[in-house]
Amino acid sequence: MRIKNTEDGFGLITILLHWLMAVLIIGLFILGVYMVELDYYHKWYIAAPWWHKSVGMLVFILLFIRSCWVIVNRNPLPLGSNQLLERWLAKMTHLGFYLLILIVCLSGYMITTAKGAGIDIFGWFEFPALATLSADQSEWLGSLHALASYLLGLLFALHLVATCKHHFSDRDATLIRILNPAYKGDKR
Repeated sequence: MRIKNTEDGFGLITILLHWLMAVLIIGLFILGVYMVELDYYHKWYIAAPWWHKSVGMLVFILLFIRSCWVIVNRNPLPLGSNQLLERWLAKMTHLGFYLLILIVCLSGYMITTAKGAGIDIFGWFEFPALATLSADQSEWLGSLHALASYLLGLLFALHLVATCKHHFSDRDATLIRILNPAYKGDKR
């Protein structure tokens, strides 16, 4: 099992970061949609936002780590069966993921710290507030946070459709490479 990516496939660190972030972001999306409907007397009224903020900041940290990893680690070569358009769409999709996750994390951080209070992360430490914002600024950031979250969900759905196309229709190793750090070559 390899730790770093090779020209044939992804290494363990890339795979773990990919799937951990995917699970956390899907969970955050579901929790975010759920918690905006809670009223003051609901038992999750306090706990849901606390979990959402803590996990959201964890995703922000993982995004930073993943971005650094991408810079210092090679990407596998595209599969021979991938057309030029598919390669370009894959690059744009991944760039879109990074950009939207960054926007969602930054806007969530700014909304949460708008009144000057930091964010408690799982009771371990606190991210300090960097600025105090007006109600109008907070409302605008809330709209940006929601829009970027839904765009991220749409991009995820398209990513899932493309993955299924590659795996079931094209029968190539796109999915296998992001599941198996021991994968060596396009032998499917």
